[in-house]
Parts: sequence; C-alpha cells; structure tokens
Amino acid sequence: MFTPIKNIKVYEQVIEQIKKMILDGILKKGDKLPTERELAEYLQVSRASVREALRALDIIGLIESRQGAGNYIKENFESSLFEPMSIMFMLEKGTPIEILEFRKVLESEAVVLAAKRITDENIKTLEELLYELKMCNDEKKSVILDKRFHFTIAKASKNLLIINILEVISQLLDEFIKDSREKILEFEDNRAKLNMQHEMLYIAMKNRDVEASRKAMAEHLKFIEDYICK
Repeated sequence: MFTPIKNIKVYEQVIEQIKKMILDGILKKGDKLPTERELAEYLQVSRASVREALRALDIIGLIESRQGAGNYIKENFESSLFEPMSIMFMLEKGTPIEILEFRKVLESEAVVLAAKRITDENIKTLEELLYELKMCNDEKKSVILDKRFHFTIAKASKNLLIINILEVISQLLDEFIKDSREKILEFEDNRAKLNMQHEMLYIAMKNRDVEASRKAMAEHLKFIEDYICK
C-alpha cells in the first residue's frame, strides 16, 4: 500500500504517494487518512515530515482536517480550486476577452458532445430555464438563469473535466455574464435577441442536432463578442 521513503525532500514524496493512491483509486473522496503516527510508520519517515506533507495538502485543498476526527480526502474541490485560479487571473490582469475565448474553446465542443448525449431530463431543465429567462424581469435573476442554462448544456456533455472546470471558474463566469449582459442590454431590442439565441440552442439540443447546436452556440458567442469588444 505504502512504500518506505529514504531520500531528501521527504515531505514532497509523502505528498506524491498520497496523490498516487488517489489516482490509483486506493483513496477516494471522503476517505479518512491514517493518523500521523501510522503514516510515519508505514513510510518510515519522521512524524514532522508527515505533518508538513499533510499541511501542504490541506493548503492546496486536497485534504481537510476535521477537529478531533483526523484528516480526510476532500469531497468537494470546487471552492478550493477557484480561489487560486481567480487570484492568478486577476494578478495576471486577465480580461473579459480571455474569458470569452475560453468559453468559445470549451463550450463550442461541449455543445457538440451534449447534442449527442443529452437526456430527456436535461432537455426538460433547459425548457424550464428558457421559460424563466423569457418571463424574468429581474436582471440579477436572469444572470443566474443564463449561467444555469449554459451549465446544463455542459452537464449534458457527460464529460467530468468540462463540468468540473466550469464549476471551478463559476464565479468568474458569473461576473463575465453579468458584465456582458449589461453591455448587450443597453439596447432594449437585444433582450429578445438573447432569448431567441437561447431558444435556438434549446431547439437544437431537443432535436439532438449536432451541427445546429454547434452553429447556435457559435452565433450566440459571436453576438456576445461583438458587444464586449466595443
């Protein structure tokens, strides 16, 4: 299960072994780790090295320490992954254009997979969200509905990486959608255009039409680009 360690930078090798056990499926979400003493005995290293490794894993969000209960593999990683990504994006002076480019790369392919794999339940959810978007007069709620509509399509792709990446950058997307909708809706006629674009996406998804889905998503993202680039 564990392999004794005899080398420099011991705590890094402790980390690598725990990560490998996760990748190999030996450790799973929610599993409790052995105690510091047990890990030190298994790995034949000092408890100080184990403690340092566990502290690092806690900081990066892979494990969590529960008071009086020990250390566990985290069950939810989105919140721990978002903060470093958002800080990095801000420090690097990321722009709305970069978020749009990311969406074009990811969602243009996600919608193709979704058209092939979408379930009746996903289609029903899209229909309900589309109806709410058309009826909604509260722009704050519309932003939430807009994001949920796109996330439902991503979920329909059944690709865990696509779904998890979008969850991780959820707050960045919230701000992007909010800001882009503000610019677009400076022109009142554009509300109907946005609703029509979402309806075309829904129809393409409902028909499980790959090319129509790809085209509808491309036209929607191009429409957004025209306004955020002004």
